[in-house]
Amino acid sequence: MSVHLLFSHKIRILFSIINHCHIFQLKLQPKNYLKYAIKPKKPPPMKAKYDLIGKGYNTTRKADPFLLDRLQYHLNPIHKGWYLDIGCGTGNYTSKLHTKETKFIGVDPSEKMLTEAQKNHPNIIWKKGTAEDIPIEDRSVEGVVGTLTLHHWNDLEKGFAELFRVMKNYTNMVFFTATPLQMKGYWLHHYFPKMMEASMQQMPSLEKITNAMNAAGFTDIFTERYFVQPDLKDHFLYIGKHKPTMYLDAAVRNGISSFSHLAHQDEVQQGLAQLENDVASGEIQNVIKKYENRNGDYLFLLSQKER
Repeated sequence: MSVHLLFSHKIRILFSIINHCHIFQLKLQPKNYLKYAIKPKKPPPMKAKYDLIGKGYNTTRKADPFLLDRLQYHLNPIHKGWYLDIGCGTGNYTSKLHTKETKFIGVDPSEKMLTEAQKNHPNIIWKKGTAEDIPIEDRSVEGVVGTLTLHHWNDLEKGFAELFRVMKNYTNMVFFTATPLQMKGYWLHHYFPKMMEASMQQMPSLEKITNAMNAAGFTDIFTERYFVQPDLKDHFLYIGKHKPTMYLDAAVRNGISSFSHLAHQDEVQQGLAQLENDVASGEIQNVIKKYENRNGDYLFLLSQKER
């Protein structure tokens, strides 16, 4: 990438402010209820967790057009070649980003998810692997994307170091994630406090993420806040921000790891019953208003390998 193109892309990031999103640059220095019942279970080990989530995952988890557009914008795939989707799952976003010129490789630790991805998109290369051990050669990809994957990593520093290894110089990296601070603003806390606490605990803080990125060699880091919109197509955790009744649908909950793997049975039963009553009475609007904030619900995390 020429210096002109590199500079041009950075200017695009800095001045891309739209209704959904707000951008900031970080300057952190490196540091060396019965009808709703679900069966109680302990959180499974990482491999089993990925595979269990994979069951029926594609019925509710679909690539959202707006998120897809922002991923593509920040990735800025101006070079033909290979790009990486780390933690690709069943490839919902990978398949939409993949073109003849911008070819994607999807990497994920779940055999079940990769089998689904291969069945639906046989023209894409799918590899079993983790962020900490990426089965790709050094300096072989033109850019990296990752959606809601960072909280599944075992070691952030090692993961980002691996990404730095496989990326060519002057190529872009963009992640879509949420931070514990942002998740404190979810009105889901009112109905499922234990579930939300567990969900927040598994999410790395923005400081922890950026420190790991710095340690790996990613120096300029930008964030872009995302506020969930009513027309969101990808049914992840805060899909019901504007449509609370969505959480009454078991199919939706089954595609969300917080409900399917972190929630307590009694709390889910009681919380959904209260939510249903509050929707009927209108009280839900007061609950939602109480949690309004300007922190964003999720964010895009952007950086570039410059050497």
